[in-house]
Amino acid sequence: METKTWSIDKSHSSIGFKIKHMMFTNVKGNFNDYEATIQIPNDNFEESSLKFVAQAASINTNNADRDNHLKSADFFDVEQYPTLEFKSTKIEKKSQSHYTIEGTLSMHGVENSVKLNAEYSGIIVDPWGNNKIALALNGKINRKDWNLNWNSALEAGGLLVGEEVNFDIETQFAL
Repeated sequence: METKTWSIDKSHSSIGFKIKHMMFTNVKGNFNDYEATIQIPNDNFEESSLKFVAQAASINTNNADRDNHLKSADFFDVEQYPTLEFKSTKIEKKSQSHYTIEGTLSMHGVENSVKLNAEYSGIIVDPWGNNKIALALNGKINRKDWNLNWNSALEAGGLLVGEEVNFDIETQFAL
């Protein structure tokens, strides 16, 4: 049995998320500093293991003040919890290229199970003869499940920051 380890190609990948701001618009962001690998035994994606690690301090929402607040003890507390980690525990095929990936997300000192929807390209060869795979992931979590509880009440009612975080992750991996 041959297991191949695929590494993320950062120049063709994006680890994104979005969350409601003031209850009516989405703020998007991403992590700029991360690593990810997929170990695939016998080219069988269902038996693979996926590992992802992001540096919390690399969060980027295109607003320095907001990013600094997110790095503070009110949110990620990057001094105490420098990384976010995901490790898959189960991959289940749903259709030709669609899968569900279950795993453990460790963030802010808390580990919880998450389930992500995945679109897997299979192994393809790029124009330069390199083997590649693409993996698009999406899903959502409640940030409070990881003790990311800070918020501020709005004068007109409601809260400044939504609780639901939606992931939008586009990745490409190479051998």
